[in-house]
Amino acid sequence: MAKGKKFICKVCGHTTFKWTGRCPECGEWDSMVEKETVEEEIPSVKSTPPRPASEISLLKEKRYLSKIGEFDRILGGGIVPGSLVLIGGEPGIGKSTLLMEVAQKLSSKDLPVLYISGEESLYQVQLRALRLGIDSSFLYIMAENNLKAIQNEIEKLKPKVVVIDSIQTVYLDNLDSPPGSISQIRECTSSLIKIGKKKEIAIFLVGHVTKDGSIAGPRIMEHMVDTVLYFETSKDYQYRILRATKNRFGPTSEIGIFKMTSGGLVEVIDSSNLFITDSLLKTEVPGTAVVPTVEGSRIFLIEIQALVTRSNLTLPRRVTQGVDYNRICVLLAVLERRGFNFYQKDVYVNVAGGVKIEEPACDMAIALSLASSAKNRPVRQKTVAVGEVGLTGEIRPAGFMEKRLKEVKKLGFERCIGSLIEEKEARKVKGIEFIGVKSIEEAIQEGLKER
Repeated sequence: MAKGKKFICKVCGHTTFKWTGRCPECGEWDSMVEKETVEEEIPSVKSTPPRPASEISLLKEKRYLSKIGEFDRILGGGIVPGSLVLIGGEPGIGKSTLLMEVAQKLSSKDLPVLYISGEESLYQVQLRALRLGIDSSFLYIMAENNLKAIQNEIEKLKPKVVVIDSIQTVYLDNLDSPPGSISQIRECTSSLIKIGKKKEIAIFLVGHVTKDGSIAGPRIMEHMVDTVLYFETSKDYQYRILRATKNRFGPTSEIGIFKMTSGGLVEVIDSSNLFITDSLLKTEVPGTAVVPTVEGSRIFLIEIQALVTRSNLTLPRRVTQGVDYNRICVLLAVLERRGFNFYQKDVYVNVAGGVKIEEPACDMAIALSLASSAKNRPVRQKTVAVGEVGLTGEIRPAGFMEKRLKEVKKLGFERCIGSLIEEKEARKVKGIEFIGVKSIEEAIQEGLKER
């Protein structure tokens, strides 16, 4: 055995063998703490021999159903025992409310659930439980921050599901850094993974978010867990959208929609006309366009709103909400080459309802709304547009056209502008006039109403 010294940052856990006034990893001053190390001979470890892929049997994984359809669906069909799920969102959006409801639905004699609150007292948690109408003899609530104490209770209670609200409040005694620091979050998450995998306990972690909306703490935490769920919409909206950005047991394109009520979060099953209103079918307003977008296994009709107005600034404003800013800049450049003047105009683009769209197939609807506002000519009544716009102005196919048009027809729209390549597939849906176009110029000509 040989003794030595090393210096560990109490904020991020970075290790060096020479003292420095500032941590080279996180940049924190006076955070390096001296630790003695003991080098021991590493004993030989008996490893499991590798096996051919063809000889490994696949067994269908067991899942717990929360009986909340939207929640089970975005997880891939239910909760997998031994999985670690991280859920994030801005304060007050409903993370604790949703997990409390899930815990209530899951709890039974054969499936005890342990809910650990690190931010609220037992009295505060009970007040929420009463508001949600939760009264289960197999849902155990505990207020604790020390991970060792949490591990001891898990050993005694032997729950099947554990909820920790939140991971930023949990700490290990043997680390000098405070709760919420990078090193604490990383080590606590690692310990919880070992517990969950060894005992086949499904663990839910609530994560705080930063100003830009990402989960606070080391990015490696999202790589360590099995599933990452984000609440997309703001707490100011009545409807809350929960998206799976990572899922080892299911698709990552699914979203779940919930409605915040006085009795908690209620799942929205029929969400076809959630983001549009009946007035869109009856009125013609410049600057609005509708697009049928695909989110996982569902089709949503989304309203795009654009406002183009004269600017008094040297650098005109470009403000976007719910759509990527850089994509708007590309579409503006494409329209500029086709006779539109945006360099002296302020441009505002908004996706109604607080939803965020990332599908390239929304390009044509965005371009139509911009052209409609710039020319002060509304998009034709009962018309939707779907297709990707290339840099040369060509319209590329969106895919799933038959599925999109069936939803469009269901909600009362009669015309769809799309890529000429998808005209054959579109003909399968009767009752919808499909207008195939090759370029954005043709799309604007067909989509905007004559003066």
